[in-house]
Amino acid sequence: MVRSPLFGRRIHIAGSVVDDVAVANSESVEQARALVAELVRVLVRRGANFVVPVDAEPSRKVDGLPICFDWLIWRTLKDSLALRPANVPGPLAVAVQHHKSEDQIPADYVDLWDELRGNPDLVKIENAAHWNMASKRMEAQARFGDILVALGGTEGVLFLANLYHDAGKPVVPLNLALCPETTGARRLYNFGLTSHQTRRLFHIADDGDAHSWLNRIRFPVRQSTADRVTDLVDLLEALEPPRAFAVRLLNPDHEDYAAVQDFFDVVVLPVIEGELGYRLVVVDGRQAYERARIDDEIFTKLHRSSVVLADITGARPNCFLELGYALGRALPTMVSVKQGASLPFDITTLSGLHWATEGKAEERRQAFREHWKAIRNRPPLVPTEPLIA
Repeated sequence: MVRSPLFGRRIHIAGSVVDDVAVANSESVEQARALVAELVRVLVRRGANFVVPVDAEPSRKVDGLPICFDWLIWRTLKDSLALRPANVPGPLAVAVQHHKSEDQIPADYVDLWDELRGNPDLVKIENAAHWNMASKRMEAQARFGDILVALGGTEGVLFLANLYHDAGKPVVPLNLALCPETTGARRLYNFGLTSHQTRRLFHIADDGDAHSWLNRIRFPVRQSTADRVTDLVDLLEALEPPRAFAVRLLNPDHEDYAAVQDFFDVVVLPVIEGELGYRLVVVDGRQAYERARIDDEIFTKLHRSSVVLADITGARPNCFLELGYALGRALPTMVSVKQGASLPFDITTLSGLHWATEGKAEERRQAFREHWKAIRNRPPLVPTEPLIA
């Protein structure tokens, strides 16, 4: 079976149901819960990972159904473990909690949570310090998630969507009658129905038509849960992969250009795209622009990339400017340079890959892989520290 593009990607399914039966009737809520459960099962089978909060489970007054989907997701993950492919990188789920979470876990889920949390191969716990504030927990969720799937919700879903959008990560809103059309995921969906706005929600690989995909997941009432999940998973697999922005020498007249080009062709591209599933982004004037100016194009794509590969061979001023922007934005950044290069002091203090121009291709790629693993989760130069925790 061909490996899914979602293999190893973290999916964040977020949203809630309003406590108003005139907006979200019980049948619609049950259908939404069936969709979420089946979606999680299919995604586990495709090798996806997840971001899931750990919190209380409030219920609707009108029918007693849960307002949120988090514990449905945790239960489905536990029941679907046998479906997970071998060798999926990373834990199955990143659990985001705060200092009161353990005391708020519903009694029905305590045993399930204790079993999952005791296995680091399944669950990585991320704490939002002492912040019992939804926005701080959402910031942590968005930091770890790769794709946001939103359903229902109100201001919280819109806040999450903005966090994902600012990070250049796709936002897939579902058009389910769980909230008013003027807020939450339905507001996002209606926003995307204007064709020139759809690509602000998500991009399709190979410059595909995002607007057609959004219409495909309109989810009319007559559509079965199985068909809805099939369409949604097809969309998720069609999304453009996360971006790895290349900061590099681009002047073909420079004496180091041929060596840099060989490094990217032989080492970087096969590992970053072929193995890690990123799309390598190079802005050199030969691509179709989304912005009017090249500097705007460069920094917009840099700003919204998942990782940055900064090769400073040739010591070009623009490369140092872009490297500084990436480090200041706290983007995961890998610094590299050709062996023997002389570097400014401020750069030599960063751990970087000094790549060889000779040797077997596989040996050069292995050196790249090892350095990538060593620095992939390197903390930012200046960590964000609240005044009061």
